[in-house]
Amino acid sequence: MATYVVLFNWTEQGIKNYKDSTDRAEAARKQWGESGIQITDLYWTIGPYDLVGLVEAPDDESLTRVLRALGAQGNVRTTTLRAFGAEEFAQLT
Repeated sequence: MATYVVLFNWTEQGIKNYKDSTDRAEAARKQWGESGIQITDLYWTIGPYDLVGLVEAPDDESLTRVLRALGAQGNVRTTTLRAFGAEEFAQLT
């Protein structure tokens, strides 16, 4: 499984419904899990991003599908970073 850092920003709609954020996150965990994608950690943050998630997915395409569907709901926009652990990175050099 590949690891990703997903940076989330609430849209106007999302910030209006911020109180539902934890419920929406739990629904995403369940729905994404059915697609073989795990949200391993999720943090609500202060700064330029509203949430930061650590996600494991089988491939870029699978994660892109769920993030596109999430974005279509209108609550968040995302920026995604592919992350490599030390062992994975060492194999790339």
